Amino acid sequence: MDKLWAPWRAKFVRKKRKGSCIFCLGKNAHKDDRFIIKKTKFSFALLNIYPYNNGHIMVSPRRHVKDLLSLNDAELLDMMKLVRESQALLEKKLKPHGFNIGVNTGEVAGAGYKNHIHVHIVPRWKGDTNFMTAIGNAKVLPQSLKGLHKLLIT
Repeated sequence: MDKLWAPWRAKFVRKKRKGSCIFCLGKNAHKDDRFIIKKTKFSFALLNIYPYNNGHIMVSPRRHVKDLLSLNDAELLDMMKLVRESQALLEKKLKPHGFNIGVNTGEVAGAGYKNHIHVHIVPRWKGDTNFMTAIGNAKVLPQSLKGLHKLLIT
C-alpha cells in the first residue's frame, strides 16, 4: 500500500498561530503575493506553500467558515466547480497519474487551519513516495513555487 507520508505536517498542525487566517484574503490580496491561481465570486484557489507534492492546490471559500455545513448552496457549488477546474488545470499542465482530493475538518482530522474549510487537490505520480521522504525526512519537489505559479496562471 502506498502512503502519502508527510512527517513535517505534525509540527505545522500543532503550531500555535498568531495573526490572521491565511485563507482570509483581505481587500489587497493579489494573485502573485499569495500564490493565488484563481478567484471566483465565492472561492479562490492557491498553491500550498507546504505541499504534499508538486502542484498541491487548496480551494477555499472567501467567507471564513469551518465546515461544509456552514456554506450556503451558492458557495458550495462555486467552491466545488473551482475544485474541478483546478484539477483540470493540473491535469493539463502537470499530467499527473492520479489525484488525492479531500477535506480535513477539525483538528483531530488533521486540519492545519481548522476554522476555515479548504479542499486539498494533490497531484500524484507513480513512485512519488520513495526513500527520500520515508528515510531522509525530505521531500523532493521538481519546481519552485514561483515557477509553478507562473506555469499555472499562464
